[in-house]
Amino acid sequence: MSERAGPGTGTGVTGGSPARPLFRRIVLINGLVFTIGTLVLAVSPATVSARVQLTEIPVLTVGLAVILTANALLLRRSLAPIDALTTVMGRVDLLRPTDRLAERGNGDLTRLIGTFNAMIDRLEAERTASSAHALAAQEGERQRIARELHDEIGQSLTAVLLGLKRAADRAPDDLRDELRTVQETVRASLDEVRQVARRLRPGVLEDLGLQSALSALVTEFTETAGVPVERRSGGVLPELDADVELVLYRIAQEGLTNVARHADAGRVELALDVHGGAVTLSITDDGHGVVVHEGAGIRGMRERALLIGAELAVTSVPGRGTEVRLTVPLPARVA
Repeated sequence: MSERAGPGTGTGVTGGSPARPLFRRIVLINGLVFTIGTLVLAVSPATVSARVQLTEIPVLTVGLAVILTANALLLRRSLAPIDALTTVMGRVDLLRPTDRLAERGNGDLTRLIGTFNAMIDRLEAERTASSAHALAAQEGERQRIARELHDEIGQSLTAVLLGLKRAADRAPDDLRDELRTVQETVRASLDEVRQVARRLRPGVLEDLGLQSALSALVTEFTETAGVPVERRSGGVLPELDADVELVLYRIAQEGLTNVARHADAGRVELALDVHGGAVTLSITDDGHGVVVHEGAGIRGMRERALLIGAELAVTSVPGRGTEVRLTVPLPARVA
């Protein structure tokens, strides 16, 4: 029983594959080198006896060395793009911008390099589209949960709180203190539900803008984590797209969350600067500064940064803290 490979199976070497031109080039180079070497030996005064003499061995050795050296240099120059391609392939990371190889050099490998560049372009485009879809769905789910927390659970807890207040007002003295304690517990739970809803859906970002949303975020972080945060701004913040503002806010939120969970810091600085045609957000702490691996939080920040064409850098120095820096290039009309 015979099998026929389909067009997408990748079996075999087709006529358009770069393997055959590369094979022909190597054969051509070797044949050319040895032909030239033979012609040189044929027309040169050097001769070789039927039985090689000791005086002829240096001539043969030099000729062979010249041929091998010329062959190695030509092959090295011809195959140099493969080394560059291998190096780039070794550092491909879809969460970071990947270098492209210049399509120059010998013609046999130009198509291979062009195909690799096209593959990276396609993968990055698919990654951006899938990440945008996933993050949009995530934001939609956050908003739905926030509405349910606020409208349903929040209202239910408010009704319970009012009922407890009425019951405490009519209760005998021996039960009133207990009802007051339960009332305070329910009030604290209601405050926590509202804080969670605000974190899930930053209404202040939509209503008052990025600067006010960051200030509210810093205030909430200081109250919950007990770590003071210094806010710093430089330059006049231009009007940004809603997607850019949301990414800046979410990365600041995730950065502060990581500080609270892992840094063991005593002070944090959150800066938003506008300089050189870019907006830069940085979260710097003075914690222990040891990042073992990039978890879901940092990966999520990188995905968000790629959605708006921004660059995210996480720098950690043991014993001196960690800095998360997001650089967002501004459009020409804004910059």
